[in-house]
Amino acid sequence: MTTVAILAFPDVQSLDVVGPMDVFAEANRFLAPEAHYTLEVLGIEHGPLRCSNGITIPADKHFSEAHDAYDLLLVAGGTELVHREFDEGVCAWLRRAAALARYFGSIRSGAFILARAGLLDGKIATTHRGHAETLASLCRSARIEPDRLCVQDGRLYTSAGFTAGIDVSLRMLTQDKGNEVALNVAHSHMVCMLRAGGQTHFASYSEPNSPIAKVQEHVFSNLKGDLSVNALATVANMSVRNLFRVFVRDAKISPAEFVENARMEAARMMLESTTACLKKISYECGFNDTDRMRNLFRRRLGISAREYRESCKRPATVP
Repeated sequence: MTTVAILAFPDVQSLDVVGPMDVFAEANRFLAPEAHYTLEVLGIEHGPLRCSNGITIPADKHFSEAHDAYDLLLVAGGTELVHREFDEGVCAWLRRAAALARYFGSIRSGAFILARAGLLDGKIATTHRGHAETLASLCRSARIEPDRLCVQDGRLYTSAGFTAGIDVSLRMLTQDKGNEVALNVAHSHMVCMLRAGGQTHFASYSEPNSPIAKVQEHVFSNLKGDLSVNALATVANMSVRNLFRVFVRDAKISPAEFVENARMEAARMMLESTTACLKKISYECGFNDTDRMRNLFRRRLGISAREYRESCKRPATVP
């Protein structure tokens, strides 16, 4: 049996608890009985845990009663965690539990508990982009990457976004039980195993009719065209230097990053909804050759474009 624990607290985001639990519970359908997951919710406080949305989750035990090592340990997130302090007993237990676990990690703002316990020191991590600067200030030795949805650094997994618990659990499941099981669970839940793009994909675009909005519309309409910064500066009727400055100010990313996100999002949509070959998709989305598209998927998601397509469409089979 493989043991999974999720550390929770009053005002926790319920999806950060039930999302991972559903992923690992569903995985049991595709595993032999001796490889099944057993799940526990550990409470930082005694008694039932009232979530931020009003529902109540009963913890299986108080964290201080959890003495055994867990294979997978996750810390859930909550809106108050950014500025919330826990006593040293919680941090000491978490350091011990993380040292004993095969893998450990956090969902969204759960990274702040890890940081206060010293578990992000010297690590690469992520959290919700709205809290990334605060986390970086809290843990200056860590490298916080605000445009990543899920980051693995050795045994540590951190994640961001509303469905971050599902994302990071599928990543852990892949590492723990293999790609086959994770693909089956993803298909069973009708989600892609890994989502394309980073958090900037979800950032607001510029105001309508602004020069930057004009550039963004041009990008979406001309993915196969010349989208170099010089070409985009011409569209905006700006100098290259001024375009870069204004674009970063308004869109929160560079023009090149925006183009890359747009092309990857287009490729993702074609992989999910069409049977077009990879060569055609790479051409239609402006990559010009499959190697560039493949390398981008590998860099962003850790899997190839072909594997991404499989994660979205593969039929699940129960042994």
